[in-house]
Amino acid sequence: MKIKKILQGGVTPLLIALFFCAMPRPASAGVAISITIAPPILPVYTQPPCPVEGYIWTPGYWAWGDDGYYWVPGVWVAPPMVGVLWTPGYWGFASGLYVWHPGYWGPHIGFYGGVNYGFGYFGVGYVGGFWAGSVFRYNTAVTAVNTTVIRNVYVDRTVIRNVVVNRVSYNGPGGVMARPTPQEQMAIHERHIAPLPMQISHQQAARADRAQYASVNHGLPATATMDRVDGRRFNQQGRIANGIASGRLNANEASHLEHREANLNREIRTERQANGGTLTPQERQQVNRQQNHMSREIYNEKHNERPPQGEKRTEHPPENERH
Repeated sequence: MKIKKILQGGVTPLLIALFFCAMPRPASAGVAISITIAPPILPVYTQPPCPVEGYIWTPGYWAWGDDGYYWVPGVWVAPPMVGVLWTPGYWGFASGLYVWHPGYWGPHIGFYGGVNYGFGYFGVGYVGGFWAGSVFRYNTAVTAVNTTVIRNVYVDRTVIRNVVVNRVSYNGPGGVMARPTPQEQMAIHERHIAPLPMQISHQQAARADRAQYASVNHGLPATATMDRVDGRRFNQQGRIANGIASGRLNANEASHLEHREANLNREIRTERQANGGTLTPQERQQVNRQQNHMSREIYNEKHNERPPQGEKRTEHPPENERH
């Protein structure tokens, strides 16, 4: 499946510019929230492969909710139109306050605080791919792609620099001391498209999930990434793989857990197709309960025996799953 094209013959930079010129200029990117507590460092996670040609990666981030910071999983998203790119949001620290600057869609990548979100968003610009007319091409040197369905790929390793990885999640004193480049300054003043309804729904689902709050997961979110909004959660499969590699799961245990995970993913796909591509709030709550049950089962299977002598247990069940 490809993203719907604006014109069958492709989209040129001129057409994109005309589209944005025709749009009413939005108010300056309003500050959604400002607080006095610094966001946690960015968690380490693996990017799921891009599931559909034309989707663009939107990195995960810490948002502020009812019980402090919660993690909004990184996710592949269908852009609102061909030719636009996603500028991630970021926290900025100034005058004693941490201020959230929301992300947006636009013809060029703007300033996102110099925060290294990874997977092509290394602090300045985006090197995970680019639009070639009406086709998005993916740089597999820094981007995970399902090559069985996506053929528009290339490899450019020159974008990978040997720098110290900084997981600080905000800009300003004590964080990333970056300032907008001239190109980013120009992008800031372009016309933008606000986060899409599916992106808002994605954030709201994370806010409603207690396991995503740093106060519960201590900076290690239960779901770090998803392959699409309301799609597959990429935390359980990684834990199963780690259990196999460490010897804590045998072949039978791993097969049982993977079968359960596959059934759950199939159920999610069926429910999403029956509801026009999304999940109802009730279905989302049910999925969360099933995912939590799956998480407990993985934990129990991995800890049904004492760890090898001299080895410390490093995995703990989420706080809301302890009895």
